[in-house]
Amino acid sequence: MNTLMTLAIFAAIVGSALIGGIFFAFSNFIMKALQRVPNPEGILAMQTINVTVLNRGFLGVFMGTALICLVIAVVSIAEWEMARSPYLLGGAVAYIGGTWLVTVLGNVPLNNELAAVKRESTEALDFWVHYLERWTKLNSQRTGAALCASVLFVIGLANSG
Repeated sequence: MNTLMTLAIFAAIVGSALIGGIFFAFSNFIMKALQRVPNPEGILAMQTINVTVLNRGFLGVFMGTALICLVIAVVSIAEWEMARSPYLLGGAVAYIGGTWLVTVLGNVPLNNELAAVKRESTEALDFWVHYLERWTKLNSQRTGAALCASVLFVIGLANSG
């Protein structure tokens, strides 16, 4: 296996594990904490998080890992006869489909809706209850997908012989 592919797989392992850890923290305790504070404060905190997360550090890892996964998927298909290929393709699909696609189609639209909510309005409470449940469910799916991707990449690397 060439050094560049080894580095790509290693980066995918680290990136997907890091993103999975971030998502795990949100599903495990951050969203639960936001649910426990008064609704306007919870809404404001999440609105602030949704703006703050758009930074080079998070987006670099999140999007960079997706791009690396795309490359790994293409190489895995091209080298399908190799023992590592099914694991690497599975990891790439898990990350791209389970984290990136779920984010784009699920979490981001919810975040955009939350951004428009007037936290003191009567509609805010109903939306906040819906948001907490739906966003956390989607986020837990992203957590599982990112960690699954990381494990599949480790198995693929181990089968690179």
